[in-house]
Amino acid sequence: MAHVLILGAGLMQKPAIDAAKKLGFTTVVVDANPAAVCVPMADRFEPVDLKDRESLLSLALELKNEDTLAGVFTAGTDFSASVSYITEKLGLPGHSFQAACNASDKILMRRCFAANGVPSPVFFEVSKEHCSMQADELLIAAGFHSFPLVVKPVDNMGARGCRMIQSPDDLMDAVNIAVSYSRTGRAILEEYMDGIEFSIDSLVFDGEMTVTGFADRHIFYPPYFIEMGHTLPSAVSERDKKALFEAFFKGVKALGLTHGAAKADIKMTSKGPMLGEIAARLSGGYMSGWTFPYASGLNLTEQALLLALGKKPSELIEQRQKTDCSGIWEIPCRNTSAERAWISVPGTIDQIYGLEKHAQSSFVENLLPRSIQNDEVSFPQNNVEKCGNVISCAPTREEAVATAHMVIKNIVLRLKPEQKVTDDFLSLVPGTDYPPAAYPLSHEVILRIDEIPETDLITDDVNLLAFIPGFLQPYADTVVDWNRRTIAASLDMFSKICPKFKPLKAKTFWRYLLRGGIQGILYLADSAALKTEDEN
Repeated sequence: MAHVLILGAGLMQKPAIDAAKKLGFTTVVVDANPAAVCVPMADRFEPVDLKDRESLLSLALELKNEDTLAGVFTAGTDFSASVSYITEKLGLPGHSFQAACNASDKILMRRCFAANGVPSPVFFEVSKEHCSMQADELLIAAGFHSFPLVVKPVDNMGARGCRMIQSPDDLMDAVNIAVSYSRTGRAILEEYMDGIEFSIDSLVFDGEMTVTGFADRHIFYPPYFIEMGHTLPSAVSERDKKALFEAFFKGVKALGLTHGAAKADIKMTSKGPMLGEIAARLSGGYMSGWTFPYASGLNLTEQALLLALGKKPSELIEQRQKTDCSGIWEIPCRNTSAERAWISVPGTIDQIYGLEKHAQSSFVENLLPRSIQNDEVSFPQNNVEKCGNVISCAPTREEAVATAHMVIKNIVLRLKPEQKVTDDFLSLVPGTDYPPAAYPLSHEVILRIDEIPETDLITDDVNLLAFIPGFLQPYADTVVDWNRRTIAASLDMFSKICPKFKPLKAKTFWRYLLRGGIQGILYLADSAALKTEDEN
């Protein structure tokens, strides 16, 4: 039986393994991690580092010599260049190795864009040698005279090591972190792009591009770039969509991508469309394998795999529609799919509430927890540190978004008490720039917590909703935390989860609520109970 070699055995590669089996192929899956979640799905698994191109090529040659290798594929990994290295050596369908390298290295990418007039940020290559410079020296060398700027590794994904720079004081620490996240010890320093961000998936073949997913990205928590979800299809205007598609296709051509997937992170800025990056693969982040198939009814991964096998993606060709852009097609979406993440205060998870409640809810397609009981969690600085995701699909955008928000606001991670990282987080004054407070209130409002007398206590026999201080009452039902909970909703949920608790200082209670949401006040109650037990 013919084999498909699939690079990666993480959750993002599950649709690829499923698609290969559906098409009747035997899957040979490789990953450096033998405990990766999709290893049990593989017909054959080989523990090979995806950076080790020669070992991957040797495995592919073994299969080719047996006349059983039909194609090589990846999705949602950094290693499209490893795929193209193999396919080019063995004469299999795919992007050229050089094109895949252009799409994997942000310096090569920016140079291709600049040479071909593709709109993208002004940039400067940073190496390990620059890490010993003073900030003003590096800024002079780079030719930057104003802020904000952005620094990121040249060869990593998931926003690891990516950070906005607002002043020279922030620069060198961020540069050193970005370089440390790079496999080649290099980073890119570039101008910040303002505006709304989008993700675009596509398949490129026969000199044309078919857009197979166009989503609004929801990015929060500067100076980091945390994607708290995406909504597909985008709600952008037709005029802006046309401009974004044309800029993307121009970038695809500049990189030399001709046969396979191409994925863009792109913004509509005050200067017009501007490309963040293009990858020579299908997207991760649940878009290509989940939200787009739900919204469109098309198994995108299967169609992309057909291209890698040298076959025509017949369903895609049948369903696509011509756009107003030359050489660009689009797959229409009949529904809206929304993906949203939930996140946590730093600490160790003791209990999780709410997951089972919505597993069978209308319009909920997937609940995907990343963190479970006893896991250590942190407030995210990149897109791999979130605690879980929900995916919804509904006939309207309003229904899809409301469903996703309903789910995440009902999921609560109760943390173990008396943990230093949690104490440190909650002790920061609400209003600190980063990590941000749960409720984004003005500094003037937050300072009014100090007006609460030290002697005031909150006990379990009071109605917490009626006990909200007057200065917080205007915000009780209007301001939401990271996980879409209002102050009133958090208090109601706290009363249900923790109906009995030791008397708590009111000033600390409201400070912890504003700083850490329901997790903060649960932690306060649990710590008080534990302290009482220790004293007894």
